[in-house]
Amino acid sequence: MRSANSTAATAATVPRADASVLRTRVISALILAPVALVPAYVGPYLWDALVAVMGALMAWEWAGLCGSGKLSRAGALSIVLAPGAVATRALWGMSPGLAVVAAGALAVGVGARWERTPNPGWRTGGVVYVGLPCLALAWLRARPEDGLATLLWVLALVWATDTGAYVAGRGIGGPKLAPRISPNKTWAGLGGGMIAAAAVGWAASFVVEGATAAIVVPLSAALAVVEQAGDLFESAVKRHFGVKDSSRLIPGHGGVLDRVDGLLAVSLAVAALSGAAGHTLLIWR
Repeated sequence: MRSANSTAATAATVPRADASVLRTRVISALILAPVALVPAYVGPYLWDALVAVMGALMAWEWAGLCGSGKLSRAGALSIVLAPGAVATRALWGMSPGLAVVAAGALAVGVGARWERTPNPGWRTGGVVYVGLPCLALAWLRARPEDGLATLLWVLALVWATDTGAYVAGRGIGGPKLAPRISPNKTWAGLGGGMIAAAAVGWAASFVVEGATAAIVVPLSAALAVVEQAGDLFESAVKRHFGVKDSSRLIPGHGGVLDRVDGLLAVSLAVAALSGAAGHTLLIWR
């Protein structure tokens, strides 16, 4: 039986541990934010280069998950596919870029089966999981009239959702959102993330010409749900493979996939819906 002093010490340690994790996450975010914002502001070509590098790192992490840290030839092939698709889109358009992802997924799947490496289906899915959002991010920035505004809105929305969910989840607690997948996520965290994302939409309606609060605020809140779903999906993948983080590249966050899982889902949703609507979701004309 634990003593009262032991219990009090444990209770005091938990908030300090949370504060330490939050501090590490904030420092990492402050370092990483300019890495994203500067290329986004400079223009599509520098942004495409960043997306290509991030795509290669994410594919490397995914290959590591599928191969228990070992890189097969099929895994090595998957690493070059996202950069190749981004470059193809920049040179010849979105359809050829999508073709690279589709052909690459098929090649990786066949190669994995030929090599008899484990998890060939997961390897194939990883090419699509990484490649399509990379194309979406490149396509969003390349839009000549509203690319920068839309991309900054997406980035701010994702960052705000993560922060709001973390603060509300830790501060309020309560019922778990998906305890079998991610035991730390709560419904309060989801609500906090939606409120933070709605605030980003409200701010965008003031600073972006053509953005209407009546549309952008609820849309941003809805995309916060998409962001959290992307986070939960990656948590489910890591749980399937029995790992805590996709890698250890980023202090406080684990790997690149751990940091951008929500961004992958949101960027793909915004690009797909914008393409279907014929205009960006941020600015309605």
